[in-house]
Amino acid sequence: MDVLSNRILLHPVDPERSRTFYGEQLGLAVYREFGTGAERGTVYFLGNGLLELSGRAEQPAGPAVALWVQVRDLQATHADLTAKGVQVVREPRREPWGLDEMWIADPDGVRIAVVEVPEDHPLRRRSG
Repeated sequence: MDVLSNRILLHPVDPERSRTFYGEQLGLAVYREFGTGAERGTVYFLGNGLLELSGRAEQPAGPAVALWVQVRDLQATHADLTAKGVQVVREPRREPWGLDEMWIADPDGVRIAVVEVPEDHPLRRRSG
Protein backbone atom coordinates (compact mmCIF):
# COMPACT_ATOMS: atom_id res chain seq x y z
CA MET A 1 0.00 0.00 0.00
CA ASP A 2 1.40 3.38 -1.03
CA VAL A 3 -0.33 5.94 1.24
CA LEU A 4 -0.30 9.45 -0.25
CA SER A 5 -2.32 11.30 2.41
CA ASN A 6 -4.67 10.67 5.30
CA ARG A 7 -7.49 12.24 7.23
CA ILE A 8 -9.76 11.39 10.12
CA LEU A 9 -13.47 11.32 9.25
CA LEU A 10 -16.06 12.24 11.87
CA HIS A 11 -19.81 12.16 11.27
CA PRO A 12 -21.25 14.38 14.01
CA VAL A 13 -24.79 14.27 15.35
CA ASP A 14 -25.06 18.08 15.00
CA PRO A 15 -22.62 19.23 12.27
CA GLU A 16 -22.99 22.96 12.96
CA ARG A 17 -22.32 22.48 16.67
CA SER A 18 -19.22 20.45 15.82
CA ARG A 19 -18.03 23.05 13.28
CA THR A 20 -18.34 25.69 16.00
CA PHE A 21 -16.33 23.50 18.39
CA TYR A 22 -13.50 22.58 16.00
CA GLY A 23 -13.39 25.85 14.06
CA GLU A 24 -14.10 28.49 16.69
CA GLN A 25 -13.35 26.96 20.08
CA LEU A 26 -10.33 24.88 19.08
CA GLY A 27 -9.36 27.33 16.35
CA LEU A 28 -8.49 24.76 13.69
CA ALA A 29 -7.83 26.30 10.28
CA VAL A 30 -10.08 25.23 7.39
CA TYR A 31 -8.37 23.27 4.62
CA ARG A 32 -11.47 23.12 2.42
CA GLU A 33 -15.25 23.09 2.49
CA PHE A 34 -17.57 21.25 0.14
CA GLY A 35 -21.27 20.66 -0.51
CA THR A 36 -24.28 22.55 0.79
CA GLY A 37 -27.00 22.02 3.37
CA ALA A 38 -27.06 18.55 4.92
CA GLU A 39 -24.30 17.49 2.51
CA ARG A 40 -21.91 20.24 3.65
CA GLY A 41 -18.50 19.13 4.81
CA THR A 42 -15.55 20.91 6.36
CA VAL A 43 -11.97 19.67 6.39
CA TYR A 44 -9.61 21.16 8.99
CA PHE A 45 -5.84 21.13 9.22
CA LEU A 46 -4.84 18.90 12.13
CA GLY A 47 -1.07 19.13 12.42
CA ASN A 48 0.37 16.89 9.72
CA GLY A 49 -3.05 15.36 8.99
CA LEU A 50 -6.59 16.46 8.30
CA LEU A 51 -9.91 16.19 10.16
CA GLU A 52 -13.07 16.03 8.07
CA LEU A 53 -16.54 16.68 9.48
CA SER A 54 -19.12 15.43 7.02
CA GLY A 55 -22.46 13.72 6.96
CA ARG A 56 -24.56 13.23 10.04
CA ALA A 57 -24.66 10.40 12.55
CA GLU A 58 -27.73 9.26 14.43
CA GLN A 59 -25.62 8.25 17.43
CA PRO A 60 -22.47 10.01 18.66
CA ALA A 61 -19.17 8.18 18.21
CA GLY A 62 -18.43 9.07 21.83
CA PRO A 63 -15.38 7.70 23.61
CA ALA A 64 -15.05 4.77 21.16
CA VAL A 65 -13.05 7.22 19.00
CA ALA A 66 -10.22 9.41 20.27
CA LEU A 67 -7.92 12.02 18.75
CA TRP A 68 -4.35 12.78 19.80
CA VAL A 69 -3.07 16.29 19.13
CA GLN A 70 0.32 17.68 20.06
CA VAL A 71 0.72 21.32 21.10
CA ARG A 72 3.78 23.45 21.89
CA ASP A 73 2.59 24.70 25.29
CA LEU A 74 0.00 22.67 27.18
CA GLN A 75 -0.56 25.20 29.97
CA ALA A 76 -1.18 28.04 27.50
CA THR A 77 -3.49 25.79 25.47
CA HIS A 78 -5.37 24.83 28.64
CA ALA A 79 -5.87 28.51 29.54
CA ASP A 80 -6.98 29.39 26.00
CA LEU A 81 -9.46 26.53 25.69
CA THR A 82 -11.03 27.03 29.11
CA ALA A 83 -11.41 30.75 28.33
CA LYS A 84 -13.34 29.71 25.19
CA GLY A 85 -15.64 27.48 27.23
CA VAL A 86 -14.15 24.12 26.25
CA GLN A 87 -14.84 21.59 28.99
CA VAL A 88 -11.69 19.89 30.22
CA VAL A 89 -12.38 16.23 30.97
CA ARG A 90 -9.04 15.77 32.73
CA GLU A 91 -6.68 18.55 33.83
CA PRO A 92 -3.08 18.68 32.51
CA ARG A 93 -0.61 16.36 34.19
CA ARG A 94 2.61 14.45 33.55
CA GLU A 95 1.88 10.84 32.61
CA PRO A 96 4.04 7.85 33.68
CA TRP A 97 5.23 7.58 30.05
CA GLY A 98 6.62 11.13 30.30
CA LEU A 99 4.15 13.15 28.22
CA ASP A 100 2.18 16.10 29.58
CA GLU A 101 -1.50 15.50 28.73
CA MET A 102 -4.96 16.87 29.28
CA TRP A 103 -8.20 15.51 27.88
CA ILE A 104 -11.11 17.38 26.36
CA ALA A 105 -14.17 16.11 24.48
CA ASP A 106 -16.01 17.37 21.42
CA PRO A 107 -19.80 17.92 21.49
CA ASP A 108 -20.43 14.25 20.63
CA GLY A 109 -18.13 13.00 23.38
CA VAL A 110 -15.14 12.19 21.14
CA ARG A 111 -12.16 12.34 23.49
CA ILE A 112 -9.21 14.49 22.47
CA ALA A 113 -5.83 14.01 24.14
CA VAL A 114 -3.98 17.33 24.05
CA VAL A 115 -0.28 16.54 24.51
CA GLU A 116 2.95 18.44 25.05
CA VAL A 117 6.18 16.51 24.53
CA PRO A 118 8.70 17.70 27.16
CA GLU A 119 12.18 18.74 26.01
CA ASP A 120 13.83 15.67 27.56
CA HIS A 121 11.33 13.11 26.20
CA PRO A 122 12.59 10.43 23.72
CA LEU A 123 10.03 11.61 21.11
CA ARG A 124 12.15 14.77 20.81
CA ARG A 125 15.31 12.85 19.95
CA ARG A 126 16.27 11.91 16.45
CA SER A 127 16.81 8.24 15.77
CA GLY A 128 19.77 6.83 13.87
